[in-house]
Amino acid sequence: MSDVFRALDDETRRTILDELAARDGQTLFEICSTLTMRHGVSSSRQAISQHLAVLEAAGLVATERRGRSKFHYFKPEPIAEIARRWPPGKRIDQ
Repeated sequence: MSDVFRALDDETRRTILDELAARDGQTLFEICSTLTMRHGVSSSRQAISQHLAVLEAAGLVATERRGRSKFHYFKPEPIAEIARRWPPGKRIDQ
């Protein structure tokens, strides 16, 4: 579970997950283009690839190769597991 928290600690990785949740099955090129155009993220393809590797290691992204292309898919199960671990309770400030 610590891998999930570490992966979610980075704003760029959270943005990547947001984009995959909105449109699953994107290639690295598509992800890089979307991050640049919609979010102003100017990271290199290599940097985005490293972010995707962290997300994949945490179980938040799955990949599938088709020919020369690698497609990335959002996996919400680790986040759902965190939500199940700490069910909503009484707010502290009440």
